[in-house]
Amino acid sequence: MQLTIREAASYFGVNEQTFRRWISQRGLPVHEVYERIYLNPLELWEWAVEQGIPVSRGLLDTARRSPEELPPLAELLRAGGIFHDVEGSTKAEVLRSVLDRLPLPPEVDRAFLYSVFEAREAMGSTGIGDGIAIPHVRNPVILQLDHSFVTLCLLRHPVDFDAPDGRPVHALFLVVSMTVPAHLRILAQLGFVLRDEAVRLLLRQAAPAEDILGRIELVESTMRTGSYAAAKSTPQ
Repeated sequence: MQLTIREAASYFGVNEQTFRRWISQRGLPVHEVYERIYLNPLELWEWAVEQGIPVSRGLLDTARRSPEELPPLAELLRAGGIFHDVEGSTKAEVLRSVLDRLPLPPEVDRAFLYSVFEAREAMGSTGIGDGIAIPHVRNPVILQLDHSFVTLCLLRHPVDFDAPDGRPVHALFLVVSMTVPAHLRILAQLGFVLRDEAVRLLLRQAAPAEDILGRIELVESTMRTGSYAAAKSTPQ
């Protein structure tokens, strides 16, 4: 759920002018969607607590009652796409190739977005081991969308990503999220699914997209049923 400035200001008992001043001067977290400003109730509550600003308890109740709907990972991947034989012999070249494939609206500046991802990599590798990397950012530039998605790129040639285990990367999951809570939940979904040995094997084999999605759907179903052990068998 997203709030307008007027709705958010009502929880603080202040006018919109005061609220806009907090945005510009006190780092109040906002998201711009098609030049309109929206706020996430949970982020707003956390900001108020950090700033010591009194706020109605109703704001937290609103956040709890209206958690952001987030599709299963398989659906997020269908929205973002699975691409095979992605070119690149260096980390920088691979990131450019991946960003070229993202289903972003025309107004998004891909060159600037690349610089954001490059800066994130400079802070520390997003390689997580076993030949997998998860480049991601939480910059508001990528939040100006009407849905979150995940894009999977399977590389033509493995590339060194300075991963903790030293293994070159052959599969990248690029996370594009609308809000910080959605971002964290998507990373949690990925973390669970990538524990599955069969999923990792399909990634190493650069298996067809529907094979990968089918296995991910099976693993995700165990999150709801609690039967993860039954889904651990490796595909033949």
